[in-house]
Amino acid sequence: QNENRKKETTEEDTEEEPKLKYERLTNGVTEILQKDAASCMTVHDKFLALGTHFGKVYLLDIQGNVTQKFEISSVKINQISLDESGDHVGICSEDGKTHVVTLTLTLLFSTYLCSMFCCPLQMLTNLKLMKYTSVLHEGEGNITNVKWTANLIAWANNVGVKIYDICSKQRITNVLRDNTSLRPDMYPCSLCWKDNTTLIIGWGSSVKICVVKERDPTQMRDLPSRYVEIVSAFETEFCISGLAPLADQLVTLYYVKENSEHVEEEFRTRPRLDIIQPLAEGCEEISSDALTVRNFQENQCRDYRLEHSEGESLFYIISPKDIVVAKERDQDDHIDWLLEKKKYEEALMAAEISFKNIKRHDKIGMAYINHLVERGDYDAAARKCQKVLGKNMDLWENEVYRFKTIGQLKAISQYLPRGDLRLRPAIYEMILHEFLKTDYEGFATLIREWPGELYNNMAIVQAVNEHLKKDPTNSMLLTTLAELYTYDQRYDRALEIYLKLRHKDVYQLIHKHNLFSAIKDKIVLLMDFDKEKAVDMLLDNEDKISMDKVVEELKDRPELLHVYLHKLFKRDHHKGQKYHERQISLYAEFDRPNLLPFLRESMHCPLEKALEICQQRHFVEETVFLLSRMGNCRRALQMIMEELADVDKAIEFAKEQDDRELWEDLISYSIDKPPFITGLLNNIGTHVDPILLIHRIKEGMEIPNLRDSLVKILQDYNLQILLREGCKKILVADSLSLLQKMHRTQKRGVRVDEENICESCHTPILPSDTAQAFGVVVFHCRHMFHKECLPSPGNLPGIQYCNICSAKRRGPGSGILEMKK
Repeated sequence: QNENRKKETTEEDTEEEPKLKYERLTNGVTEILQKDAASCMTVHDKFLALGTHFGKVYLLDIQGNVTQKFEISSVKINQISLDESGDHVGICSEDGKTHVVTLTLTLLFSTYLCSMFCCPLQMLTNLKLMKYTSVLHEGEGNITNVKWTANLIAWANNVGVKIYDICSKQRITNVLRDNTSLRPDMYPCSLCWKDNTTLIIGWGSSVKICVVKERDPTQMRDLPSRYVEIVSAFETEFCISGLAPLADQLVTLYYVKENSEHVEEEFRTRPRLDIIQPLAEGCEEISSDALTVRNFQENQCRDYRLEHSEGESLFYIISPKDIVVAKERDQDDHIDWLLEKKKYEEALMAAEISFKNIKRHDKIGMAYINHLVERGDYDAAARKCQKVLGKNMDLWENEVYRFKTIGQLKAISQYLPRGDLRLRPAIYEMILHEFLKTDYEGFATLIREWPGELYNNMAIVQAVNEHLKKDPTNSMLLTTLAELYTYDQRYDRALEIYLKLRHKDVYQLIHKHNLFSAIKDKIVLLMDFDKEKAVDMLLDNEDKISMDKVVEELKDRPELLHVYLHKLFKRDHHKGQKYHERQISLYAEFDRPNLLPFLRESMHCPLEKALEICQQRHFVEETVFLLSRMGNCRRALQMIMEELADVDKAIEFAKEQDDRELWEDLISYSIDKPPFITGLLNNIGTHVDPILLIHRIKEGMEIPNLRDSLVKILQDYNLQILLREGCKKILVADSLSLLQKMHRTQKRGVRVDEENICESCHTPILPSDTAQAFGVVVFHCRHMFHKECLPSPGNLPGIQYCNICSAKRRGPGSGILEMKK
């Protein structure tokens, strides 16, 4: 079955969609052709004109109803021509007569021929333009077809096709017939003007496309002003009965004869209507349709005609007993074909693009869903429901019940509406109950994804509790029940379940719904579940759960209490100061590596209590720190040397304390211990004179790495000398630079003007009459005096000082307070 299905799918995929659709012209036409036979037809935008073998002309509406009837002749009507307005009809019959009918007056006469119409004169050998009473052509056999456009007339005779230019009154070309073995009366020429300059010729199995062009004036001489260029010429498989343009393509009507396996003679088959794409030296077949016309077995090539409506893409295939109308397929036809071939996805997309009929879209979608269900592709069918059913809640409910009937509620569950548009709660509950019976995991997924408003929450809670009676430890059901309680705002019940399951969402639930009052007696449970998260939550919400409450709850769980107090201390060294004494024991019991940092950073820790605990537990490093902090540095150094026997730590401790007596104790303790002496020699140089240590070393004592230690002492000494010399050079250079700067500053001139005053007499420093001799003393401090206002130089003749600045240096009351002239 799968192989057959694949084969059918492949055949459907390879089948091409037809380009045209067909329908018979019925109504009055059927009655006409039962008694008579169609011979020709012409098409106007308003009506159709049909000629028959019995010499009658019928005017038909587009549906084929007869509106007028003319009995023109007793013989076959060869061709009918209309003017643009459709008021006049030109009719040519087998007896060589041409008739003109004025439809508005119903006037029939047969004298005025080619000024407005072009009709073939089957029995005539010349073509006259009656308006000008001139012969256009004669002498090449019967004229079988004439077509006129604008100023150009094309006609066909036994030799070929001629084109005549009315403006220049010249024949501009002669296109010869290719296959001369075919009788022109049995295989007539088909002519069609695509536009005012393009003529399409079909004769036998040959097609030529000719374009009338203007000739270059410099090349005219005695030639016509226009010429014809054949832009495309090709052979077809069958003989041509008619041609019509379709955009840049051609519609061709073929007369088909095939060979039989049982009979040597050829037999006639159904005519073909093809759409081809002309190329320069060939053509490409776009589509091909075999037409089932009545009595096709009895028809010949000359019995078929192809007419087209220029206003729209309508093509009329005329045969003696049948008229078929071909139309371009529209979007609806395209959708119908896709549906017929079960290409529902493409049909649905085409319907969406056309935006025409929403009901049609729904029908296509439903057909597609039905097809997918029949194939067993339930997930794809359910997925398509979203697009097809849209906002139609009735259709949604129908589909849900159908999926329930076939046992596929799971497939459609994830695609149900859950936004502003939603189904009845009973629909969602039905699906949830179905999942609860068969798939706990799927049930839990739906509860997480569906909003709680879609269904009756209490009904589902009751159903879950019934299932938990059978399986009370099922974690998935318990988790889902907690989520249901959350939707129902019964947070205390949800919290109990989460804590019981140690579920990761418990902290999110507490924060989201502010359940801190509900967890005051559940702090131990939270800490057992996740200490880090619990402590962070408690510390972040001290305003809701006090620190004292937490300590009280954790008093029987010292390991958890230590975690809480430790994080509290890390956040703020002072906030939990009343618990620092308790923390000493907690650190000593559960976290010794952090005990010493705690002792260093805490300012509220009782040192005596801490020292007692550390000594009881023989924590040497912590005891050393506490002793040094309490001022007993000698005892602390002794413990380092005796109990730790670590000279480096002892030296480091002595450096930190920077106490000469400690250095003496360290040297005294180390003097009989060669390893200690080596450590001192390597590190003591910058704090104590190494000579003091060297002098106290006993002669003959073997000291490890003594040479290296002495070399290091000398290097350190040389380094100190170099540093001192470098500092001295820098000091001298800086002093000289500052001295030079001061000298340059003092050498600068000082501006003195009438705004300056004497600092002694407080009058302007410059006299009003500068022509008289005057003396002014200006100090580097910018204080100014009249020379006579300064006191005598005293013991140092020739040297004067600023009274104000001298008084400041000597102190209050030592300067001249007021000095008058």
